[in-house]
Amino acid sequence: MPLRFADPIKNTVPLSLITADQLDDWLAQQDDATRSWVVANGFRAAAGSALVLPGPEGGLRAAVGGLGKAESRRRRRFLAAKIRAGLPAATYILANAPEGDDLSECALGWLFGGYRFNRYRDQKPPQAQLVAPKGIDADRLMHIAAGEALTRDLINTPSSDMGPDELEAEARTLAEAYEADISVISGDDLLTQNFPLIHAVGRASPRAPRLIDMTWGSAGPVLTLVGKGVVFDTGGLNLKPGASMGLMKKDMGGAAAVLGLARMIMGLGLSLRLRVLLPVAENAVSGASFRPGDILTARNGLTVEINNTDAEGRLVLADALALAAEGDSDLTISMATLTGAARVAVGPDLAPFFCDDIGFAEALRAAADKVRDPVWQLPFHEPYEAMIEPGIADLDNAPSGGFAGAITAALFLRRFAGAARYAHFDIYGWQPKPAPGRPKGGVGQGTRAILDALPEVLDL
Repeated sequence: MPLRFADPIKNTVPLSLITADQLDDWLAQQDDATRSWVVANGFRAAAGSALVLPGPEGGLRAAVGGLGKAESRRRRRFLAAKIRAGLPAATYILANAPEGDDLSECALGWLFGGYRFNRYRDQKPPQAQLVAPKGIDADRLMHIAAGEALTRDLINTPSSDMGPDELEAEARTLAEAYEADISVISGDDLLTQNFPLIHAVGRASPRAPRLIDMTWGSAGPVLTLVGKGVVFDTGGLNLKPGASMGLMKKDMGGAAAVLGLARMIMGLGLSLRLRVLLPVAENAVSGASFRPGDILTARNGLTVEINNTDAEGRLVLADALALAAEGDSDLTISMATLTGAARVAVGPDLAPFFCDDIGFAEALRAAADKVRDPVWQLPFHEPYEAMIEPGIADLDNAPSGGFAGAITAALFLRRFAGAARYAHFDIYGWQPKPAPGRPKGGVGQGTRAILDALPEVLDL
């Protein structure tokens, strides 16, 4: 779904966005009829509230949206999306709005408020539209919104219609749109070309596993993005209970986030060389399933003891990260819906990340605050390395004990990432309850913060 600003037209409706603290001053500038109407309707500029102002003939003359108190703005992102939802279909132009980063957030929130997942039902009622406000980079925000919409659409689509073939098709469509190169290794070719862990995870499914490799750009530093593409996770022979399987269509959320970020980077034409690696598989159950107790040898030669077939995401990522380490990467980032431990630690809103590079971590935190895309750094705590070393093999894919699950998973992945600067994001990829600009369902996490941090991190 394209999320765009409206083209300027003659009959635009002025829209004022004001905080609760600004309401009295704003009212003092209005005529008596407007003040009476606002008071009669109980409008107090509460966060996300909206009110239309009628003209003398009863038509739509103007509108006002509330940004609430400072506390509300700290707690809630993208209030403009809620304001948009409360306005009738018309083309609006901002008459009074915040400045700088706050204005960009309002504009992006408005775009996010237009997102609908329409694949399976017709829900296309006309929506309020906005002319791009002066003082923002409208083109940048539209590319960001398009990347976010791609991520949401991919996650929201059920596995029946978003299997390995379909995810590959989406990657190919994106590559074609931006003249990127793409290659795919699938099925038993994964074994002959030394991707044994991806093959092991996906071999039980009739839908062949694969590795998608997309490259774009001819000059500049190399950014490698690796996204977990497990299109559905039954848990394998360590079968998940039904309640835990209900959201497993989102287990390819890392791949979806990476493709959305790639869409932003390519759309904005950043001066870098981009590589996207997506290990894609369905963790199914059959006589061909890999088993608890198996010992598998990864692409880089490390052996892995399988103590839980439901810890499959780190396996497919391991082969892809090993491939990335063989190349020339200035920064490698992996994204995955990897551990429940991360959700317990920080909840669904925050995107935990692991990184030893102080410069990247600091730039990312600053960017996250600026663009309202929250992240939280967790440690590569090296004393826990012993927890992923089972003795019978080099590594254990599911250490017993239940402690520090997100950290041990990140430490496992770091063994494959090589010497390049490396960051790992353990995202949730799902909005459990509706919020302004973020309907219940798939959602991008960390990608806007990464995008904003890249110029400083890679000297673009």
